[in-house]
Amino acid sequence: MRGIRSLLDRIEPNFTGDGKFSRLWPLYEMVDTLLYTPARTTVVAPHVRDAVDMKRSMVTVIIALLPAVFFGLFNTGYQLHPEAGIGGNMLTGLQAFLPMLLVSYAAGGFWEMLFAVVRRHDINESFLVTGLLLCLTLPPSVPLWIVALGVSFGVVIGKEVTGGTGYNIFNPALVARAFIFFAYPSEMSGTPVWSLADEMTRATPLAAAASVPGSNGMQLVYDAGYSLQQLFWGLIPGSFGETSKAAILIGALLLLLTRIASWRIMAGGLFGMAGTALLANVMAPFFQNPMFYLSPLDHLLMGSFAFGLVFMATDPVSAAQTDRGRWIYGFLIGMLCVMIRLINQAFAEGVMLGILLANAFSPMIDYMVLRQNIARRKRAYAKQK
Repeated sequence: MRGIRSLLDRIEPNFTGDGKFSRLWPLYEMVDTLLYTPARTTVVAPHVRDAVDMKRSMVTVIIALLPAVFFGLFNTGYQLHPEAGIGGNMLTGLQAFLPMLLVSYAAGGFWEMLFAVVRRHDINESFLVTGLLLCLTLPPSVPLWIVALGVSFGVVIGKEVTGGTGYNIFNPALVARAFIFFAYPSEMSGTPVWSLADEMTRATPLAAAASVPGSNGMQLVYDAGYSLQQLFWGLIPGSFGETSKAAILIGALLLLLTRIASWRIMAGGLFGMAGTALLANVMAPFFQNPMFYLSPLDHLLMGSFAFGLVFMATDPVSAAQTDRGRWIYGFLIGMLCVMIRLINQAFAEGVMLGILLANAFSPMIDYMVLRQNIARRKRAYAKQK
């Protein structure tokens, strides 16, 4: 590592001041700060020293995603060739996932570097998280050109046009997925939607739950061959990262222990989902919709609710910033997810739209919370006088 440090110090003058590569300073800075802690300090007080900066936060999120990644690789191969064994299944999954990830990183990295060079600001490695999250929310059958187009839309429209990292209103990975979902719906929900081969036509649990009006949605899931154990461990069809709730739970614990993600958002999302699902259970006899019979546990274990709540709803930029606002923001996501699943049959999965809608309302939520705090302090001050 000393050799790399010496090399970086030796070539640094070429990228600073009047150096011949000064316009490419963001590229040098990206490599330097990715490998080492930045040596720069603020000129004036206050001075804050913290080992956890934006880059380290992004790395922590990627590490938290690794259990879902590895299980997704195995599950992809398992759904196609259950007899292939762990090694064979992992290899099959890698053959499907790695090209998507490389294309996603290449396209996202290109736009990040282009905007950084033009604007003369540092490159933020958030595109590594955005690209990985997008791939984990897609089925293995999505063409690579759609992946490149989607991540380009997410980075440029979802983030850069609003000012870059820290200024985006919506989660860029969800913007990318929403673009793909609405622009190329047949690639996301065709038949067979999930498979790499034509022989895979088994419906996902959410599709099975909504398949027969007038029936109990969870009984339809059981009749389709799924058990609660399968839904928890994740040996079912689905996008790469959404199926295993066990893997998602491991990632959630890491994010909570490192305080990268807010536990208030996760808890609020669970309460919102559970309350809305229980209300739907009470109303189920009056409707023909089988989804009304799904319990809070069923909603949690099926689809991408857990994945979205842990890794996307907790995005520190697009989420609410106040403590009370995070409770409201999370509750809104859980409520909207269940409502979309129940009412709009065109979207069997409501997590994506639920989080995007909550992103749009998060500034207003924080504004209302702050106004209430100011009003309460004014009243307290008036009583003291």
